[in-house]
Amino acid sequence: MFDIRKMQEHVIYESVKAESNEDTANKVVYGKDRSANAESNSDWVKSLARRLEREFDSDVIKKIRMNCQCGYGMDEKLALVKELMANAANIEEFASSEKAKAAGLFCRDGELFLQFGFCPCPMLAEVEKLETNTWCQCTTGYSKVLFEKAFACDVDVELLKSIKMGDDICLMKITLHNPVWG
Repeated sequence: MFDIRKMQEHVIYESVKAESNEDTANKVVYGKDRSANAESNSDWVKSLARRLEREFDSDVIKKIRMNCQCGYGMDEKLALVKELMANAANIEEFASSEKAKAAGLFCRDGELFLQFGFCPCPMLAEVEKLETNTWCQCTTGYSKVLFEKAFACDVDVELLKSIKMGDDICLMKITLHNPVWG
């Protein structure tokens, strides 16, 4: 059986360890004396965010969480992005089709955005509200990987809104650096 919690524990552990050490990774992921094991997924997400915020500054937290993206459905999304690219010569054309709009893509003032009207994270299904965007940074990592693969360039992703933080949508700004078209 697929256990999203176990998968998340593993990827977060590895990401924290890469930025610090095994002791810190254990403390952040499992809590003091492994007390986090008894927490519900909802409580674990919130307490893990607090532990990350106690241990690291916001730039390191973003890096850690961006490295925790699950990759779920990446092949299908990559195929869609490549299909949209094949019919476009620039970012405006890329985001203007009905298919792009249906996927949440749009362009404003020459900048690319991706939005969702729902939270796509299965770990947040039971979470009503988050206090910070720490957990949500994994979606920026997912989008970064997706667009870097598609456009063969460096990509920056900025989380602008999060449904789980009380916004009406999840919204990211996608900045492509020297994208390769076609």
